[in-house]
Amino acid sequence: MEKAAGVLRDFGIEYSSWVVSAHRAPELLSKTVKRLEAEGVEVIIAGAGLAAHLPGLVASQTLVPVIGVPVASGALNGADALLSIAQMPRPVPVAAVGIDNAANAAYLAAEILGVKYPELRKKLEAFRDTLKDELAKNAEGGL
Repeated sequence: MEKAAGVLRDFGIEYSSWVVSAHRAPELLSKTVKRLEAEGVEVIIAGAGLAAHLPGLVASQTLVPVIGVPVASGALNGADALLSIAQMPRPVPVAAVGIDNAANAAYLAAEILGVKYPELRKKLEAFRDTLKDELAKNAEGGL
């Protein structure tokens, strides 16, 4: 999840982080979700391994968009977590990114927020333009 924090910092997006268990502390999780919602949080990124219930449980308690990050762990090395996150029953969706791809979760969160915040959208556009320019320079130089 540190990679998500790095991306959010790079784009100047305020964030907070919490370690809460869906199984060991469900009451604390509910209080945390309600508090975050009351504070105006606009996107939640939730990482979880194994059965990965955390993102779905969070999504069941809020209308704030939730992005689930499956964490590689256990015998299936994150495949079970990916399926748990991606296979949420309707009407409680959770966006899913690749296993251990917290950075992509942060990029998706930035894109969601960019719909509302034009300055952030401009930063995202500039970032994408930089990526294109770097690829073009690499292509010109050959492999």
